[in-house]
Amino acid sequence: MAWGDSAPGTPVPHLRGLGPMGSVPGHASALSSSVNRAERIFHLHRLLQGSAPSLAELVERLNVSRATVKRDIEYMRDFMQAPIEYDPQANGYRYTQDAPAFELPGLWFNESELLALLTMEQLLEDVQPGLLAPTIGPLKNRIRRLLESGGHHLDTLRRRIQIQPQAQRPGPPGIFQAVAEATLNAHPLGIEYHGRARDAATRRRVHPQRLLYYRDNWYLVAWCEQAGDLRTFALERIRDAQREDRVLERVDDATLDRHIGAAFGIFTGPARDWAVLCFNPEHARWVADETWHPDQIGHYEGDRYTLQVPYSDATELVQEILRHGSGVEVLAPASLRERVADALHAAASQYPSRRD
Repeated sequence: MAWGDSAPGTPVPHLRGLGPMGSVPGHASALSSSVNRAERIFHLHRLLQGSAPSLAELVERLNVSRATVKRDIEYMRDFMQAPIEYDPQANGYRYTQDAPAFELPGLWFNESELLALLTMEQLLEDVQPGLLAPTIGPLKNRIRRLLESGGHHLDTLRRRIQIQPQAQRPGPPGIFQAVAEATLNAHPLGIEYHGRARDAATRRRVHPQRLLYYRDNWYLVAWCEQAGDLRTFALERIRDAQREDRVLERVDDATLDRHIGAAFGIFTGPARDWAVLCFNPEHARWVADETWHPDQIGHYEGDRYTLQVPYSDATELVQEILRHGSGVEVLAPASLRERVADALHAAASQYPSRRD
C-alpha cells in the first residue's frame, strides 16, 4: 500500500525528509521519550536492516516500552506493508531476507512540517484562488487527514490564520492559469490587453518571463514583440490569452532583475531620479521600519526621518506620498515636489474652508 492510500480515518505516519533514505545519522544509544511515532519508525527501519535485534534491544535503543515497539512493528506491517518477521533462532526482528528490499514511503513530514505546508497552501489560495489546486489538490486531502488524525482540524487552521488582501483586482476566469502555464512552460502568448493609461484594447504577442505578485495583484513581465522591449502587464487587464506555437524569446535573469527592481513600484525600468522625502516624527516611526526599495537610503535628523528612493515613473510614488498627507514633505527633485503640491492643492480645493 502506497503512502496516503489508506482508508479515510486511517492514521498515516508523519515522517521527516524527502525521497528514499540514503545516508542517515548514526543511532544514538537511546532516543528521547518525547519523539513521535514517525521518528521511532525511522530508527526502527534502520535497526531492522542490520542484524536481527531482540525486543529488549529495540526497547533500549528506542527508549520506549515493549508494548510500544510491538505496536510500531504491527503498524509498519499493516499500513506500510513492511515485510517484518520474527527470527526465532536470532530471537529478534528483521526484514524478510527473501523479500524485495523494503524502503519507507518517499514523502516524509513531521506534524509541524505538515502544518506549515498546509498553511502555505492556504496562504497561496487566499492570494490566488486555484493557484495550486490542480497540482496539490489530492496531496492536500491526504495532509488534512494526517492532521485530523493528530487532532488538528482544517476549519480551526483557517479560522486562526487569515490573509485580508486590500485593493485586489480579480481578472477574467482562466487568465491566471493560462499565463502561469505559459510562464512555467516557456511558450509565447497572444493576448488582448486593455491598458488603463490609453483605455484601449490591443492585440500583442508576448514572451512570458516572470509572474510578479505586487500589492495584492498579479503582473506578467514579458518581452513584447510590438514594443520590442520588456513590458509589465496587469493580469486583470488581459482579456484573452492564447498559446502561440513559437520559440520563446528568453531574457537573462540579470536584465529581468534590473527591469523589475531598479526603481520604486510597479513602474519598471531604469531609475531616472531619486526622491528625497522628509517625514514628521509621527510618520517617521512607521516609515523608518518600511522598505520602499532595496536601494533606499534612510536616516534620522533629530526626530524627523529622511528617505531617499530611486524611481522611474512618478505616478505610483506620488500616490504613496499623498497617502501620508501632511506627514511628509518632498525635498527633491523640484519636479516631484511640484507635482505633489499640485495634487494636494487640487484635493484641498474640493473642500472649501469653513471660514469661507
